[in-house]
Amino acid sequence: MTYCLGIKTHFGLVMAADSLTNAGVDYVSKVQKLFDFSRPGERVILISNAGNLSMTQNVLTLVRRDIKNQAENDIYDLPTMFEVAQYLGKRVRDVADQNRNWMQQDKIDFSCSFLLGGQIKGEAPELYMIYSQGNFLRATKETPYLQIGEIKYGKPILDRTISYETQLDDAAKCALLSLDSTMKSNISVGPPINMVMYETDSLEIVHQVKFFDADPYLNKIRQSWEQSVKQAFQQLPSPDWQRVDTREQEDNWLSPSNIIPD
Repeated sequence: MTYCLGIKTHFGLVMAADSLTNAGVDYVSKVQKLFDFSRPGERVILISNAGNLSMTQNVLTLVRRDIKNQAENDIYDLPTMFEVAQYLGKRVRDVADQNRNWMQQDKIDFSCSFLLGGQIKGEAPELYMIYSQGNFLRATKETPYLQIGEIKYGKPILDRTISYETQLDDAAKCALLSLDSTMKSNISVGPPINMVMYETDSLEIVHQVKFFDADPYLNKIRQSWEQSVKQAFQQLPSPDWQRVDTREQEDNWLSPSNIIPD
C-alpha cells in the first residue's frame, strides 16, 4: 500500500510520501513515490502517486517521454497548474485504456491516483488530486490538504491541526506525524519518507529531505508525540458513571427486555 499527502497553506506547499510497496507478504520492496519535475525560476511541479505500481510507472514514463520529445502541451509548455492537472489526468486515462481489457480479464485492480502540487510563474500555488478516471479536484482554503493511498490513519491529526494559515514548518511536522501514525497502524506503509517544502513565489525547491526509519529527528518527534498523547490522555477526566441522564429515564437500557422482538 501507499500513503501520500499534500498540504497547501497561505505560505506554500508541503508534500510527503512513503516508499514501501508490496505484492503480498513475500514481495516487499521500496519504490520512490514523490517526484520533482521543476524548472527553477519558471515553475515548480511535484507529483506523487499511489495505487497499481505498473500503472503509475507507465503514466510517469509517458510524462518523461513527452518532456524528452518536447511534445506539444507537455508539463513545461502548459501555462497553468489546472492545465497540468488536465494533462496528467489524460495520461492516466491513456494508460488505463491501453491496459483495461487485460487487467479486467485477470481481475487485477488497476486503479491509481496522483497528487500534483506546484506553482507556475505568474500563477498562485495549487494542489490537485487526480483520480483513476482522470478527473481531479483542488485543495481549497477550507480543505487545505489532500491524501491518496492509505489515508485513514493519518487523517485525524491533519483535521485537528492544519488550516490555511498554518506555517510551513508546522505543516511539515504535521505531515511527518501523519505518515508516522499511518506506519504505526499499517505495516504496508513504511520508510523512507520523502518530503518537500515549497515556499510561495520562490519558484525553486530548497527544502527536501528523506527520512529513514532510524533517522534521529523522526525518532525524536515520534517519541515526543507518543509521550504527549499519553500525558494528555492521563489528564482527561474519567466518565461520570453516577450522573443522571435527563434524556433517558429508563432503569436499564441495556436490559434484554428492552429489545423489540421481530
